[in-house]
Parts: sequence; structure tokens; C-alpha cells
Amino acid sequence: MMIVNGFQGKSWTATCVCGRVLLEAGGKPIVSAACYCASCQSAGRQLEALPGAPPLLEADGGTSVVLFRRDRVRCVRGHDLLAEHRLEPSSKTRRVVATWCNSAMFLDFTKGHWLTLYKERIPADDRPPLEMRAHSGRFMWRLLSSWAAMGFRTPEIDYVSGKIDG
Repeated sequence: MMIVNGFQGKSWTATCVCGRVLLEAGGKPIVSAACYCASCQSAGRQLEALPGAPPLLEADGGTSVVLFRRDRVRCVRGHDLLAEHRLEPSSKTRRVVATWCNSAMFLDFTKGHWLTLYKERIPADDRPPLEMRAHSGRFMWRLLSSWAAMGFRTPEIDYVSGKIDG
């Protein structure tokens, strides 16, 4: 049990393949889900094509993710190695990659109150089980409930400054 951004409770870690980037999340995840949308599939293919990048897409084309409140996630080390990738320059969604080993770390819907960690970045023995597919009614209810619990705030993610070409 650790304190993450003022929250005391269970903590989760997420690391890139080489270990240079470490994220920590505190508390119960909003949800553990798999996304099959066209954007996640397209971004997954692009990010997997980076030199030495680990797999991101599951065999069935889905992307396994774990969503946490933004205010309960922090970068412990390697923030200078994080860079964003957007499918379109104007996209409000960015995928963040650890540039040393090209590990996709998380997806950030910049207008949202949550941060979507790629499940493969969490140690295998600590990964929560899949609860649902993204974009279901139950999924949306969990997002709304967590936002209400945050007082409808959308904290900034200030530890990503670079950009990658994809």
C-alpha cells in the first residue's frame, strides 16, 4: 500500500519493456476492458511497427487496458522518455510511448478525467481480470461515476512533452 498523489491504498505499477519508465497508479481501477474500435486497432498497428516495439494488440485485434482516475497516476521515473503519438494532429486522443524501447504505456483522452494504461505494462501477476468490452453502457456508467467522485475535474497530465512520428 502506497500513497499516490495524496491517495492511500493499493498501488499498481506499469513499466516499459526496458524498465526506464515507471508509472504508478493508486486505488481501484475504474475498469479493466478490451477495446476493439478502429482507432485503437490503427494506433496499435502503427505503434507495434516502431523499431523493437513490443506487441500491443491481442490476437483477436483488441487492446487490453486498465483505466484509472488521472489524479491517481504519476510518473515515478522516465518522464523525459515519454512521447505522444496522435493518429491525426487535431486528435484529442494521444497514445504515449516510452521512446527508449518503444513500449506503448498509456492512452490519454486529453479531455477526459481518466488515464488508460495498457494492460501489458502492468506485471502479469498483478493485472486485473478483463471485466468488459469498452464503450458498453456499464463501461460508460463507471466512467461517469468516477468523474463525479472527482468533482467533475479533469487534471492535466504534465509529464509528457515529446512527440513521435508514426
